[in-house]
Amino acid sequence: MSGLIDVILPVFLVLGFGYLVVWKGLFSESAVDGLMRFAQNFAVPVLLARSIAKLDLGASYDFGLMVSFYAGALISFVIGAGAARLWLRRTGPDAVAIGFACLFSNSLLLGIPITERAYGHDALAGNFAIISIHSPFLYTIGIVAMEAVRSHGTGAGLSRVGLNALMGVLRTPLVIGILTGFTIQAGQALTGMVLPAPVWSAMDMIAGAALPAALFGLGGVLVRYRPEGDGRAIAMVTTLSLILHPGIAYLLGHFVFDLGTPALRSAVLTAAMAPGVNAYLFSNMYGAARRVAASSVLVATAGSILTISFWLALLP
Repeated sequence: MSGLIDVILPVFLVLGFGYLVVWKGLFSESAVDGLMRFAQNFAVPVLLARSIAKLDLGASYDFGLMVSFYAGALISFVIGAGAARLWLRRTGPDAVAIGFACLFSNSLLLGIPITERAYGHDALAGNFAIISIHSPFLYTIGIVAMEAVRSHGTGAGLSRVGLNALMGVLRTPLVIGILTGFTIQAGQALTGMVLPAPVWSAMDMIAGAALPAALFGLGGVLVRYRPEGDGRAIAMVTTLSLILHPGIAYLLGHFVFDLGTPALRSAVLTAAMAPGVNAYLFSNMYGAARRVAASSVLVATAGSILTISFWLALLP
């Protein structure tokens, strides 16, 4: 048990420290916005570009790994959106936003540091393989679903919906960082030339600041969210995110695809993360179910301290 605490607690202490200093007024909300803008728009994309540029694509992209993770994500999205529409009687846009909160786990800001602390830096290849298509794929799912719901009855065609989705995804800083990483790797493979050492060193410096800054800033952002109202919706998002998604990843990875230990760890732990701030950003972008998304991020992040301990204890 002490080993699990040693893995999880430092990550949540950094997050909690950010929460505390903002809650006490020692760090302003405008400073939090600036810090998160640096982390999400610059430092984290550089981290992704550097990591994917150095990723062994042939060894990391395992079919069973991807299916185990993304099948759970998509099933959670369908159940979450369907239940929000049919059970909770939410509007179409609200249902999609709630489903997106079930879909988009915090694979980067929580998944990477917890996996690294538990199993070491060499265990992250599967995580980065998942993350390399995480934002592009899941944002596409969310945007297409939202645009389809919003355009229902307006006569807008599928081509317009698809174009809106594509432009929305390509403008995302995380996606730009991912594409940059693939571009660097492809350029080095085609030309045989590598980036100069000072460039890699500069990327290492910025990437080193990404996760601590983002975790601290995430704590500060969570101060704004109050778990109020919409209790059934929040409980559903939390359950699907923390239990169903990693449960499906574990069952498929262990019993169907017989994944090796590193791949199974990456699939399950990445799936076990709470919804990320992107869940709120998505709902805020469309003005749909913002209170549910915000409260779900806060409640699920707190609850994940217990559920992540369970999944760490279960994994080999």
